[in-house]
Amino acid sequence: MPEQGTMEEQIDYEEFWEELLADIEEHRVVPVIGPDLVTLSQGDEDVSLYGCLARRLADKLRVDLATLPDRVTLNDVASAFVSRGGRREEMYPKLRILLRELNPAPSDALIKLASIGGFDLFVTLMFDSLMVDALNEARFAGDARALQLAFSPARADDLPRDWRRAESPIVYHLLGKLSAAPEYAVTDEDVLEFVTSLQSEIRRPNLLFDELRGNHLLVIGAAFPDWLARFFLRVAKDRQLSLARSEKEILIDPAAAHDAKLVSFVNNFSYGTRVIGLEPKAFVDELHQRWVASGRNTAFSATLSAPLMEQKASVPVPEPREAMRPGSVFISYAKEDLLQVLKLKTAFDRAGVDVWLDKDRLEAGDLYDQKIRRFIKTCAVFVPVISRNTERRLEGYFRREWKLAAERAQGIAEQIPFVLPVVVDDTQEYAASVPECFLAAQWTRLVNGESQGDFEMRVASIVDEHRRREGLAA
Repeated sequence: MPEQGTMEEQIDYEEFWEELLADIEEHRVVPVIGPDLVTLSQGDEDVSLYGCLARRLADKLRVDLATLPDRVTLNDVASAFVSRGGRREEMYPKLRILLRELNPAPSDALIKLASIGGFDLFVTLMFDSLMVDALNEARFAGDARALQLAFSPARADDLPRDWRRAESPIVYHLLGKLSAAPEYAVTDEDVLEFVTSLQSEIRRPNLLFDELRGNHLLVIGAAFPDWLARFFLRVAKDRQLSLARSEKEILIDPAAAHDAKLVSFVNNFSYGTRVIGLEPKAFVDELHQRWVASGRNTAFSATLSAPLMEQKASVPVPEPREAMRPGSVFISYAKEDLLQVLKLKTAFDRAGVDVWLDKDRLEAGDLYDQKIRRFIKTCAVFVPVISRNTERRLEGYFRREWKLAAERAQGIAEQIPFVLPVVVDDTQEYAASVPECFLAAQWTRLVNGESQGDFEMRVASIVDEHRRREGLAA
């Protein structure tokens, strides 16, 4: 199966397929769809939809195709057009018209992917809606049931918080969705802006990235250049790629498998990534064939899917874990102090202050870490609860939270209160094992473990001021 000299010589293919099918069956794989899977039927052959669009756009913009590469891309056409003084904004409405004129149907590969029952969330790197059309055709007999969401630097959709409860699969356009405005990626510059914006704490679709971090990624036909492949993996996983992790990334891309620099990077620094040099369409054909042969679900027409949906609805779905509203109070504590902390939370509740604390910490690992990082970055006040218990425990998750808060405090103006330590027993400030910035803050000592009212009112005032400053709703 592998070609000579490619990375996948190291892979046991039967084991690879067995593990992949099992992960898909458990709904732990997110397919990422690239342009090499999007084709257009012309006579007896399938051609690249985006290659066809590039040639038609060149004609619309009067760009000489003879001056461009044989496998012309939209970026090639855009670069030639802009270099002679054209305005990039002119391209986007023209592309919209051209795509409507072509009126392409979903390719066979997209239909086969859509019929694989273990895929709930699809990420597409294209601006067309063909993956949505494929899902509606394969699963719902043409009814418009699939949900379509999109990111752009100007505005971003995120996954619904209870999206797994719904019966509708989701297609997320990571590089924008077709529109008359320049809110989707056409040029390499557009891609760079999108990927940069995806790192913004304000614009970032956090629920989507929770899914990308916590699941395996199956990237099919993305045709990434070396730099973008590395950048995409790093942004999607939101942590150093060489760190130990259980999630895998599988890149199905012949060109990438022969890119010595990318393969070397993956082998040395991204241990969970595999680059496989199969043609994307051939890979999807085999994936679909093996899925069907295994007896797993592929029946999704409106009639055939009804029993499956009833069965799915009968399975209890756990309530989503509580999220923190931006601009709230984050309480960090040792588990031995939970009863004291609950008294403090009750006092905050009476004062109308939004508080977040995790009462059981059943979530473990990278997803929990990422959530905590996000909450500490967006809270208005960080309250570390200090006690003999925290002094006795020289290691603990609360100490990681304290360090994250201390890092954020370094970037906050001195006159803005952020860290407000609370002591629930006779522990003395001068002897406490805490970050240095905690010692510079005003400490509050609870009497018999209970607040006397002044502290929570002061915190309420700080929270209100923070929300006005950040433009958050009260």
